[in-house]
Amino acid sequence: MVLVMSVAPVPRLWAVVCMVVPLALHLVRPPSQRPEPVTMHVPVRGRWVSCNSPGSKVPSHGVRAHGQMYAVDLVQDASEGATDPAFLLGWSLRGSSPENYPGYGAPVLAMAAGTVVHVTDQVRDHRARDSWPTLIWMLTLEGFFRVLGGARSIMGNRVIIQHDDGTCAAYAHLRQGSAAVRPGDRVQTGQPLGQVGNTGNTSEPHLHVQLMDRPRPESAAGLPMRWTGVEIDTERISHRWATGHAKPSALPDFPANGHLLRAAAPRDHPVH
Repeated sequence: MVLVMSVAPVPRLWAVVCMVVPLALHLVRPPSQRPEPVTMHVPVRGRWVSCNSPGSKVPSHGVRAHGQMYAVDLVQDASEGATDPAFLLGWSLRGSSPENYPGYGAPVLAMAAGTVVHVTDQVRDHRARDSWPTLIWMLTLEGFFRVLGGARSIMGNRVIIQHDDGTCAAYAHLRQGSAAVRPGDRVQTGQPLGQVGNTGNTSEPHLHVQLMDRPRPESAAGLPMRWTGVEIDTERISHRWATGHAKPSALPDFPANGHLLRAAAPRDHPVH
């Protein structure tokens, strides 16, 4: 439009209209719509803490890319298993070994029945980013290169399942070599898929899980979900992960940042 106006005689009034109207249309946004949350079973068991949760804000991770609109991170409560390293950032050039974290190696369970459509299992687990040098590295150069690397570099080892209703779930940052399923496998609710690891864009071992409208994160839109089989501990909260009051856009029926969860395996598929 600007090129046309520069070479063709255009009345001044029409020139203004031709510039203002496209700008005004660019600023128009469709009404905000959020689909109803899809009911899923919680993908872990035991005691966990929610962080980067849609129960506190949406988009939960600050981005809509790779289907992360309503994603959530789960970190195992320090009282469940091994001792959680104190969150006191030092100046070591090497982060802690992932084995030092209580959630590392914990089973990851299918949230609903469906068919496995993708498995990545070869990415190695890296050390935690729990010192100032390693955290700064992760938030700057490492983070930049991981974005360039796409979903594999960001999500690390992952399992993606397409459910019978057409929705898809991605379970990310899994432990290297822990995948218990392969593409084409049929899985049931509560079936083990792999183990919590520290692969991809992670600062410490945790499970990143999200619901999507299609199996490819690169082109997927995130969907909200609600969990069954989980109780929120109303007497305690993790101050490390709590972020204050929820934003107006948050999902009201989903655990917020810092909430401690007690998760049980589904009755029709006990986990051993």
